[in-house]
This record gives sequence, C-alpha cells and structure tokens, in this order.
Amino acid sequence: MPLIAVDGPAASGKGTIARALGRHFGVPHLDTGALYRAVALAAMRAGLALDDGKAMGAQAMALDLSLLEDPELRGAAAGEAASRVSALPEVRAALLAFQKAFAAQPGGAVLDGRDIGTVIAPEAQAKLFVTATAETRARRRFLELTSAGRDVAEERVLADIVARDARDMGRADAPLRQAADADLLDTSDLDIAAAVRQAVELVSRRLDRIS
Repeated sequence: MPLIAVDGPAASGKGTIARALGRHFGVPHLDTGALYRAVALAAMRAGLALDDGKAMGAQAMALDLSLLEDPELRGAAAGEAASRVSALPEVRAALLAFQKAFAAQPGGAVLDGRDIGTVIAPEAQAKLFVTATAETRARRRFLELTSAGRDVAEERVLADIVARDARDMGRADAPLRQAADADLLDTSDLDIAAAVRQAVELVSRRLDRIS
C-alpha cells in the first residue's frame, strides 16, 4: 500500500486533500500539525512559555493524544502557538519518532504537514506540495473563522498567514519547502472537489510509475 506525503503552508487545503487521499487509497491519515497544536494547547493551559525549548520538549514527550480530539485544537490561538513551538528543535525531536512510526506502518499511510516529504517520510512513493496565494489562504481562513462566530479582520488574518509562512520557511530545523520530487498542486483557483480530484490524479500517476 502507498505512503503519501502532503506538505504545504497554512490554509492551502493540504489537510482536506490528505484526508480525501486516505479515504480514496484506503490508508490511515495523520495530520502532523495537530500534534504540534496539541503540544501548544497543553503548554498554554499549563501557563508555560512557548519559547522555552526544554519545557516544550517535555510537553511533547508527555503528549496526551486525547488532545487531538479537543475542539480548541482548531482555534486560531492554537494554530499561532503551534507555529511557534514547531520551530523548536526539542519539540520536533520529541515528535519525530511518533510520525516516522506512523509513516512506516505496513499498510501504508498518508501524512500531511510541513516537512513530511523532506524529513519525516522522504521515502514516500508519492509526494504533493499543496499551496495557494497568501491572499487566497487568508480569505479561506477568514471565512472559516467568521462562520464559527469569530470577530476578526481579514487584514489581520492575512498578516498572520504571512508571518506564519515566514516562520515556517525560515526556521533552521526542517523548514517548509517543496521536496525535489514532489508534485506541485496550486489550489488558488480550485474548489475542494477539483483540488481533491487533481490530487488523486497526481498521486495515482506517481504510483502507476512504480507499480
């Protein structure tokens, strides 16, 4: 069964696409960003400093996986905090083994994140780098937040997206980048159905080459 890596920046649609690929190819899916959000959420609840590498590493080592079902995990605060703690080498090292073990399961898997094709699963048979313009991604996140009743300004959401991109791409440890052998999927002008359809086609084409 296939191992599929899906990377990309915030609000690009990579999570939705990865889940759909898991269903289509019949393999389990892991949103690795949720692991970092869970670490950040636990740290915030404990009142810890998010830039304390030692403390954040300890939080990651002791991660309660039940937090992956916590509704606050998808909030803007958890997302912003996750971007900060994910830049810490201590956190990345603590979560590395869990992610690699998930990727190595014999039945295949699909993982989405920011360093799947480059660090976590460079051996993946199919890799996608899902992206969209910052303005498009900000618009999506703005609509998501406002539909949930949040009072936010779209300009603020865009500024947060741009800042998060800079952190993710500029960090020293496992920065966000497209793997050399990853197919690029720009979802700027695609709805969900079209994006998923193109993703399935790209992955199927990759898998056909090695079958």
